[in-house]
Amino acid sequence: MNPEPETGALLQIAGLTKRYPGVTALGGVDLSVRAGEIHVLIGENGAGKSTLVKCLAGVEQPDAGRMIIGGAEHHPADTAAALRAGIQVVHQELALLPALTVAENLFLQHLPRRFGIVDRRAMRVRAESLLEQVGLEVSPDIPVGRLGIAQQQLIEIAKALSTECRLLIMDEPTSTLTPRETATLFKVMRRLRTDGVAIIFISHHLDEIFEIGDRVTVLRNGTSVAAREIADIDIPGLVRMMVGRDLAAEFPPVTARPRGDEILCVSDLSVAARTPPISFAVCAGEVVGVAGLVGSGRTEAMRAIFGADRPVRGAVSVRGRDARIRSPRDAVRRGISFLTEDRKAQGLVLDLSIAANLSLASLDKVSRSGLLWRRTETDSARELSEKLRIKASGPEQTVRSLSGGNQQKVVLGRWLAADADLLIVDEPTRGIDVGARYEIHQLLLDLADAGKGVLVVSSDLSELIGICDRILVFSAGRIAGAVGRADFDAEHILNLAYSGYLKNGSAA
Repeated sequence: MNPEPETGALLQIAGLTKRYPGVTALGGVDLSVRAGEIHVLIGENGAGKSTLVKCLAGVEQPDAGRMIIGGAEHHPADTAAALRAGIQVVHQELALLPALTVAENLFLQHLPRRFGIVDRRAMRVRAESLLEQVGLEVSPDIPVGRLGIAQQQLIEIAKALSTECRLLIMDEPTSTLTPRETATLFKVMRRLRTDGVAIIFISHHLDEIFEIGDRVTVLRNGTSVAAREIADIDIPGLVRMMVGRDLAAEFPPVTARPRGDEILCVSDLSVAARTPPISFAVCAGEVVGVAGLVGSGRTEAMRAIFGADRPVRGAVSVRGRDARIRSPRDAVRRGISFLTEDRKAQGLVLDLSIAANLSLASLDKVSRSGLLWRRTETDSARELSEKLRIKASGPEQTVRSLSGGNQQKVVLGRWLAADADLLIVDEPTRGIDVGARYEIHQLLLDLADAGKGVLVVSSDLSELIGICDRILVFSAGRIAGAVGRADFDAEHILNLAYSGYLKNGSAA
């Protein structure tokens, strides 16, 4: 693109290049962002978005190109230098300290002091104000480790707002938020735009882009391929620029398939002493969605079924037999697999290779007499990588160096290799681009066509409506209703999701 310097631009990037061994993450990116503008940065996973953010934030050093902020050359040696330049980043991967309180995490880099001593009263008051801005109702004194992923995401956003900034970068900030929390965030973003703050907003949710963005820059394969005013483009055109091809629809076609024998039966399961019991079943050839607000108990129920948490009471049977699942190992032995929502902390061994991560749940298939056959492991990994379109230099590349979306594909690939009867996937496409989302949805449907059972937990209601045969709606720890595909209606499902939190128990 090689644009001329734009008049009034707060940030100007030209020809930015970053190379890693065997991979060119950025191959000459151009970007211009004005003060008081929400500028959307979009592209498939591996297109270079996160690497560009890391260069701006001083986490990585570019190999070539220029970054100019407010008319001054920007080449931060570290994150502290980027902060001094007025850059705040809300990263896709959380960077909070779980043992510290909410307030301590918010002000860790600039603790309020009085007479040289940390002023905890002032810190608490300021923390309450920031939490109110992002619509998060938690105590500033609670340890962050006791909060859910979505709540921690809002704390990251509040943390970015704790200091004055000229450029706010938000990398997938809504990926774990409910529609209500997203609306609150957008209100904050519009206020910041009015105050003259420049915002770079990264999201794979195309509806959000058109709701909140002013302009958009599209990255593909490490280069910038287009920059447009949001008003001058539509969704098909945007997708075409991102993936370099047309997608016929957002979701693969869902064909009617016969429901087979019952794979999973959950009876009167309670995950905590005061939570109501839940009961449901999943049959072969069925994709069952699990909807509900953050904190509704949906993830806790899935973890209990998989043996990651011990339920208070209840029973789980697999193919008509009492499963007695007391650990994830028991679940895997009985043909149940679980793709966690927190891929970095619970789903991956980041410093191992792609091949090693893919084979973790199926070591018996790549070993003999207790010895690992690396060639078999590598061949299997290469085949899965091609099937899932994992962008990497090869099976030996470490998972830590992959983009978030490609890391998610590795977790999914591990359970595909295990060939389980039931696959539980929690937020399977969080942080995944539109092209890869389609591919993952098709894989889930293919599993159902092959006679597997699939449970899909998602905060994205359109995703559940797009691919599921029926949807279980959780509300305040209970299943408020089950909706068949013929009766799918977003408003009805949301009413069920909120019903458990209303005094009269009804969302009507």
